[in-house]
Amino acid sequence: MTDDALALLAVAEEAARRAAELVRGSGPGTIAVEATKSSPTDVVTAADRATEELLRGVIGELRPDDGVLGEEEGWVPGASGLTWVVDPIDGTVNYLYGIPAFAVSVAVVSGRPDVAGGWETVAGCVYDVPLGQAFTAARGRGAWLDGRPLSHTPRPVPALDQALVATGFGYRSQRRQAQARVLLDLLPRVRDVRRGGCSALDLCGVAAGRYDAYFERGLHNWDFAAAWLVATESGVTVTGGAGRPPSEELLVAARAPLAQTLAAELVTLGADAG
Repeated sequence: MTDDALALLAVAEEAARRAAELVRGSGPGTIAVEATKSSPTDVVTAADRATEELLRGVIGELRPDDGVLGEEEGWVPGASGLTWVVDPIDGTVNYLYGIPAFAVSVAVVSGRPDVAGGWETVAGCVYDVPLGQAFTAARGRGAWLDGRPLSHTPRPVPALDQALVATGFGYRSQRRQAQARVLLDLLPRVRDVRRGGCSALDLCGVAAGRYDAYFERGLHNWDFAAAWLVATESGVTVTGGAGRPPSEELLVAARAPLAQTLAAELVTLGADAG
């Protein structure tokens, strides 16, 4: 059984596509909330759980020695040193309302996925379910959108005041309040801000040139493990600011030198706190 990045990518893409079929067939916009997590607005549906179960089954069949870390069922370590980090539906609230911006995210990482900076993604797939598009990447091999390389710079990297910036907000009211204060200060300094509601697609959107930059506080590794590699393999810088790796504290993504400028601005504004 090979650990070649492209072979692992084939597993990631197969798992993501099979999971996307289940999500697509479950009736986005017509389902009900089954449970909540960190707050009453942080929802879980039966499709989230069924999709993660499918992903664990596919990965267990194809890579039985690897661990799996999923948003709904936690981490089951394996014996190989590799862990599959999966988000069955990234953008569950969009899915709940039938807003066409949600994805299946499947990544395989080496190292300790429970330690910030202690792991790196080897291969990953972010599958945009409504659009039927696959963002894929393999470490050292490149990143692609439906097989088209994402290695080129879509447009000149703008200065901060001309940058279209994507972001997202947490589920707890206290964190939203802190994020709103950051946004209030940042908004006059950029071209505009977009909030899509699916962190994996937002990060992949920087790789594809749909946004100039993206930042968010409160992400878990299943939110960005696959998209992080798509971004970096396409030439995007992904950082946690102040020399730190991206983590739950802060993730900032843009092409250089905008990435460094925006990250420094956000740290000054306290985007990594609260």
